[in-house]
Amino acid sequence: MHQVEKTTLLAALLAHVPPRERIVTIEDVAELHPRHPHHVSLEARQPNLEGVGAITVARLVRESLRMRPDRLIVGECRGEEIRELLTALNTGHDGGAGTLHASGLADVPARLEALGALAGMDPPALARQAVSAFAYVLHLVRAPGGARRLAQVGVLRLDGEHLAIEEVQPW
Repeated sequence: MHQVEKTTLLAALLAHVPPRERIVTIEDVAELHPRHPHHVSLEARQPNLEGVGAITVARLVRESLRMRPDRLIVGECRGEEIRELLTALNTGHDGGAGTLHASGLADVPARLEALGALAGMDPPALARQAVSAFAYVLHLVRAPGGARRLAQVGVLRLDGEHLAIEEVQPW
């Protein structure tokens, strides 16, 4: 999936959040610019030449909770920030979202497990947290002509102690 289209879809969804709710977006590079009156954008920072001063996406997720967000959005989960996002979404910060790269809907559980491993989470812990945190998984594909379209919608579920996904028909 190409980042711009995922970002465009996420921004379009965020435009429908009621104006009284606070949206906090966290990204490596700020690309989400939802048309919303109560939006706070946080951007990660690389270390300086001396190797200090970095602010990671994972740290920003933790720090953002002090801002009392109604909607917590991580632009792209690539590592340990998955742990922080799952923790936040399972401790009363409903209404969150994040994006990740996977080849297809069926590959999302393995991708989440790989990200969880980078964050020090074992597969059963990640599975329980993810099933509780995310209502739906949307998979976008490139259509003829290069545009992106929604190809599949899935629901995460537990298969024993492991994460699984089941396709649902949204329409």
